[in-house]
Amino acid sequence: MEEIAVFPPSADFVSRANISGYAAYEELYNRAADDPEAFWGDLAGRELAWFEKFRQVFEWQPPFAKWFTGGKLNASYNCLDRHIEAGHGDRVAFHFVGEPGDTQAVTYRDLHRRVCRLTNAMKRAGYKPGDRAVIYMPMVPELPVALLACARLGVTHSVVFGGFSSEALRFRIEDLEASLVLTADGGWRRGKEVHLKQTVDEALSEGCATVTNVVVFQRTKSEVPMQAGRDHYWTDFEAGVADECPAEPLDSEHPLYVLYTSGTTGKPKGVVHTTAGYLLQTTMTMKWVFDLRDGDTYWCAADVGWVTGHSYIVYGPLCAGATSVLYEGAPDYPQWDRWWEIIERHKVSILYTSPTAIRAFIRQGEELPKSHDLSSLRLLGSVGEPINPAAWHWYYRVIGGERCPIVDTWWQTETGCIMISPLPGAIDCKPGSATKPLPGIAANIVNLDGHPLEGPGEGYLVISRPWPAMARTLWKDPERYTSNYWSRIPGVYFSGDAARRDEDGYIWVLGRVDDVMNVSGHRLSTMELESSLVRHEAVAEAAVIGTPDELTGQAVVAFVTLKQGNTRDTTELANELRAWVGKEIGSFAKPKEIRFAEALPKTRSGKIMRRLLRELASTNQVLGDVTTLEDVNVVNRLVTQDED
Repeated sequence: MEEIAVFPPSADFVSRANISGYAAYEELYNRAADDPEAFWGDLAGRELAWFEKFRQVFEWQPPFAKWFTGGKLNASYNCLDRHIEAGHGDRVAFHFVGEPGDTQAVTYRDLHRRVCRLTNAMKRAGYKPGDRAVIYMPMVPELPVALLACARLGVTHSVVFGGFSSEALRFRIEDLEASLVLTADGGWRRGKEVHLKQTVDEALSEGCATVTNVVVFQRTKSEVPMQAGRDHYWTDFEAGVADECPAEPLDSEHPLYVLYTSGTTGKPKGVVHTTAGYLLQTTMTMKWVFDLRDGDTYWCAADVGWVTGHSYIVYGPLCAGATSVLYEGAPDYPQWDRWWEIIERHKVSILYTSPTAIRAFIRQGEELPKSHDLSSLRLLGSVGEPINPAAWHWYYRVIGGERCPIVDTWWQTETGCIMISPLPGAIDCKPGSATKPLPGIAANIVNLDGHPLEGPGEGYLVISRPWPAMARTLWKDPERYTSNYWSRIPGVYFSGDAARRDEDGYIWVLGRVDDVMNVSGHRLSTMELESSLVRHEAVAEAAVIGTPDELTGQAVVAFVTLKQGNTRDTTELANELRAWVGKEIGSFAKPKEIRFAEALPKTRSGKIMRRLLRELASTNQVLGDVTTLEDVNVVNRLVTQDED
């Protein structure tokens, strides 16, 4: 294995950082570890606006937690009103960029007005705290408006990503027993209209008896069927309401939202996040991890339909008073420099995206990003899966100009916020490592029996102490919440990820436990193998899976996409790649089979769907659910390729 380089932040970055120097991180971390209740209670009192102060910081009846009990507050008020009251109403909340090229600069005052109007319209229609709404919209300003209006009134919302099918949408509406659906006629994706209202109609035609109103924002201006009495255009629904609406004082544990996992097998899980603890920790991680400063323009290039968008497009940035970019379209439309043009135009200083997106850009070469002025960037972030070192180096060199620290963040839908990440002014980066737990996060690595490992070692990644933003339960299924997360290793949160800790105490997340293979007695992580493959000069992206093997227990099968312009014979290249992995890791790690592909199957959030690759490798067909795929034709081409 090649020696791992360490990348410290520049002296200038350290001097300006919110957390400046490793000693400052240690002091903050130790303070949180020594007295968690005092630590979080002090932050909650200073960082959030309360209508009624909480009486108790923390209550714990394992595995169910309550934070800041007795307090009353409102997420929408914290995201909007208090900034306006502090004199920041004219600050831009969102620089919106539509895929067709339309733009808006939405200030905090304007966002507040839009949110109040929708809230008033919802109140007029009879909605009240405790009701539920499903939001199924494109990435336009009305999407965060919808979330914040629900939060303002106390209507628990569930955002369904705009690419989900009518069947997936129907399940979520029925399981949540939602009475309101907020949607749009359509949205734009790679120059084509995504027909959202049509999908809503299909979902409602099969059931969903609880829905009394469907509110339709006119994004594309397409003609859509409107059912009298049920369906209302957004402007008609709001007609005649006032521009001001007081925020509802809500209990600190009021359910803010339910976010359903995609459910690759079985019934999707409705992860429940409540208000105060979630809001506090998303705000603090914005300040700690992204080193947020006045004057920054921040861009999380995710979708609000995923937890990353909830925490780091809507609630975290707005509660912290940030200015953000909100982009509707795909990264490759109308061409592959769309992101770099947006960064140049809006002088983006913080970019937060996925390793999958980075690897897609690597395939296009360096010419397009180098044709734009990216000098406004001062910090880069990665989310969704561990970033392989080759992608890290390209991101650092080509996009960051070798001056921007990279915060490689580990967290989950269930954690609500970032848990492990470099603090960019305090912790040196190692490409591929999420580095250290954040203050207040008791992350540990345990063996199969649940015993903590001391010093360097590899095992299961767990969180041994509750944290404010943690999921409280699964919607209508507390037993599944207990069994999925708190029973595998009693008393601690089981993340489902494998990880190792190195001699410096840095944590390297190896991927899902299911993605750790046992080949001839050797434990191999998919990340380790994939990182080795993409270090080869010809490889743009790789996905590795294990298949049953009578001799070795499991055999390694690698799916590989090549960089543009590669014309080498694939048989020769496959042999070279096998030898490459053998040299880098060991002969036991050599892939039994290497398959070349034009593209890999990914969800719309950018994650490679290894489950489908396992099916393909084992049976030469795909039988499972493909509703979350970004492009189902990728799988069809892989199946056809196998048949040839």
